[in-house]
This record gives sequence, C-alpha cells and structure tokens, in this order.
Amino acid sequence: MDILENCNLCPRNCHINRYKYTGACGANANIKLAHYSLHEWEEPIVSGTNGSGTIFFSNCNLKCIFCQNRDISTNGYGKEITKERLREIMLELQSKGAHNINLVTPTHYVPQLIDTIKPIKNKLNVPIVYNTSSYENTDTIKLLDGIVDVYLADLKYYDDSLGEKYSNCKNYFKYASSAIEEMYKQVGSPIIENDLIKRGLIVRILILPGEVEDAKKIVKYLYDKYNDNIFISLMNQYTPMYDIKEYPNLNRKLKDSEYDEVIDYACDLGVTKAFIQEGETSSKSFIPKFNCENI
Repeated sequence: MDILENCNLCPRNCHINRYKYTGACGANANIKLAHYSLHEWEEPIVSGTNGSGTIFFSNCNLKCIFCQNRDISTNGYGKEITKERLREIMLELQSKGAHNINLVTPTHYVPQLIDTIKPIKNKLNVPIVYNTSSYENTDTIKLLDGIVDVYLADLKYYDDSLGEKYSNCKNYFKYASSAIEEMYKQVGSPIIENDLIKRGLIVRILILPGEVEDAKKIVKYLYDKYNDNIFISLMNQYTPMYDIKEYPNLNRKLKDSEYDEVIDYACDLGVTKAFIQEGETSSKSFIPKFNCENI
C-alpha cells in the first residue's frame, strides 16, 4: 500500500489518506517548498566555501512553540511543486556549486523524495543531507538507506516532558534516539574530504534558555553511545520570536554562561568532535526570507 494513503511516517501516526486530507503536519500528498538557496550558515563541514544547497520544505510534524520558521512550519506557507521541478532545483543547486543537497524538515515528504532522487542519484555528484528534527519513526529512516549520505539531526530533548511542553509531542527522546541510531547504522563514522563531510552523522543540540541540565544529559547520552564516531553541534542560536507567556524563559536569548557551561561539560566528558558557535548567532537576520522566489 502507498504509505501516503495511510500515513505513519512520523510518531503522530495519523493514518490518514493524504491524497484526500492533511495530517497533523499540515501536508497533503503534494511536495511543498518555501525556499531554496546556497546557505552559508550550517556547520563548516556542511556549508564549506560555496554553501549548502538548502531546500526548505513547508509544514512540519513538530509544533515547537519557539520555532523561528513558523511561517512555513506551522502556517504552511509555500508553493506546491512537482517531483520533476524538485529534480530541476537539486541539479540547479549543484550547478551553482552547492557542496550538498540539504533537505530541511523533509520527514512528511519521504516517499516523494525517494521517488524524486532515485532517477537522478547518478547525476548528483554531491551528498544528500537529511536535515531533521528526528521526531521520526525508525521505519521511515530505513526507507532512506542508500538515498541519504549525511544525516543532520536534532536531538532536542532528553526529558520527554520538555517535548510535551515546547513541541506538543509525546515520547520525543524515545523516537528521536531510535531514529538517530538507525541513521548511524546507515552512514557510520564521518568521512571528510577537503574539509567537507561526504558521509556521516551530525547531531545538533539547540540549547534552550533555562534548560542547560537537559542539554548536558543529551551530550552525555550521545558521547556514551557514539563516542567520537559522530559530530555533536552545540548551538547557542536560540532566537526569541514570539511572546510566550507560559514559559518566560523562552522569551530571552541564551546566556553566555549557560552556553559555556554546556561546552565545559562536553570537554570534561572528553568530547572532541564537536562544533561550537561564536559571535552573535541569535539574530533574525540569519533566518531565510521565505518568498517562494524562483520556485
């Protein structure tokens, strides 16, 4: 059976027919994009000198109350396109010098993406990057074996109560940790060539204001499980976008002292394969302008 007729791509397990209705993610069976470009603000081994060929998909299966891309993730802004047009976009980004094709928030379009990429996989001379919240069913990640070269995965919460509060989801850590384990099985330890990642797993931790202890638990879990066979990306770029009255801690930027505490903790554990952010990264200026231009 076509998965989209009884959708269970993510842990929401809507089991709805997306040819007729939209799921909890807000997506129907058509691919919907909000933006694509050469993006310079990913990890250095992803962006390189030319930029990462980012493709921002509309809608999302998480409902993070602090999401900086709410216009596309929650409100569904974007333009529906065909698989043929998506292939053209991927090849266009490659022709412009993109170091990779970076699929941003793609979970709800996995079957369509597989159908899109397979016919041109031999024409794409750059890695396919799967950029995800990790709130995934493991069976969905298994479908991507042989399609995806690099997983760029969030691990947002260790404490599931934070997932319920901030992202309206249950059992986040259970699903995300299982999905990440499958990602690692597929791609293994990082392969770096000319300072660019060709294959491997990067796990991002966006440190939320007031949630340093949870971030430290995530670091420990990842290092205990994977040691230095993955990259850990410690991110201080949380940007308050909205007035969130019920959680005042989310209405401020991360303090330098909070970020330093997590970095020091990672160093004390022995983490060596890690990225940290320096300078002013919490700014709305880093958020792409979603205008469907040229889509």
